[in-house]
Amino acid sequence: MTNAIFVHHSDSTRYQFGEQHPFSPVRITLTLDLLQAAGALRSDQITSPSATADEEQLALVHRADYINAVQRLSLDNPAQEAAAAAGKYGLDTEDTPFFPGMHEAAATIAAGSIHAAELVMSGAATHAYHMAGGLHHAFPDRGAGFCVYNDAAVAIQYMRKTYGARVLYIDTDVHHGDGVQWSFYHDPDVCTYSIHETGKFLFPGTGFVHEKGADAGYGACFNIPMEPYTEDDSWLECFRSTITKIAEVFKPDIIVSQHGCDAHAYDPLSHIHCSMRIYQEMPAIIHELAHKHTNGRWVALGGGGYDWWRVVPRAWSLVWLTMTDHPIAQQLLHREDVPLPQSWLDKWAPASPEPLPESWLDDMSHVLPIPRRAEIEVKNRLTAAIAVQDL
Repeated sequence: MTNAIFVHHSDSTRYQFGEQHPFSPVRITLTLDLLQAAGALRSDQITSPSATADEEQLALVHRADYINAVQRLSLDNPAQEAAAAAGKYGLDTEDTPFFPGMHEAAATIAAGSIHAAELVMSGAATHAYHMAGGLHHAFPDRGAGFCVYNDAAVAIQYMRKTYGARVLYIDTDVHHGDGVQWSFYHDPDVCTYSIHETGKFLFPGTGFVHEKGADAGYGACFNIPMEPYTEDDSWLECFRSTITKIAEVFKPDIIVSQHGCDAHAYDPLSHIHCSMRIYQEMPAIIHELAHKHTNGRWVALGGGGYDWWRVVPRAWSLVWLTMTDHPIAQQLLHREDVPLPQSWLDKWAPASPEPLPESWLDDMSHVLPIPRRAEIEVKNRLTAAIAVQDL
């Protein structure tokens, strides 16, 4: 068995809403290049799905009329009737506009997440990482929040149908993992967990503590909404205390994690004030939980993250470094910072609108503390306690 496999298909970079759109595939290119420059990703560790996800696979989560609408809107010149119906399916907004080749690109991403799930559940690999995945806002009947097909939900449902697996889904994106939550809200064998900025102030406006599942699925849904301007210590305290307890009680067969990295202080689309430290420690915690509860079975996906240059490449790389027990990850665990590869900095610095960081972690010495730090920490601690009080 291989320890970890990196799943990537070049067609996933065709998932692009426009050059000015914040959800840019340049994030994937920058991260792949950083991992290779660091000597952390070899060609023999990379595999690709053999085909795009077919309609039967997409229909594990998505309605047939929605899949058909996506296909029709993916043509270079969609029929007037199809374009007129785009709004019904959430595909005419500034966030999630339809584009040529949309179905093929989104189906390729769904196929990558299914492939990662199959690699782990079949025993071919202990861990699998599909960085292009994590499109957690798509619903069975509509797209939303930059997401067309919900690859995470499709992969989870594939594992439920094929292997009868109990799945713990961990979402660390700053935005609530709503599409995955609602897809499994009635399923007691899929536990959805999301830590995010509170929906009181941030899209999608959901993910409150009282959302706990329904019917047989009640008690298999957990949300940890953090206050704006939460910092590293509070975020990590709430994450570790809740997810450790939940994993212990739920007893999953596999963990699927989504690693949106938009809770960083640099991110332009949220109000959380964390540093790269949370993106080093959260994968380490998940890795630890996988080896404790699931015989190591762990599928990791990408997600959001809109500071393409300074944050996403480091954060997404750290997931892979953790999965593979790379020496860099081990050094960072011991609080030793490590410089980024000079070749990567030299290559990309001219294109970056901001000076690139020179090391894997952030220098926080010049960052002023948030004035309401103590109040925020108390509120977050109370929220976390309420979220798991029934366990």
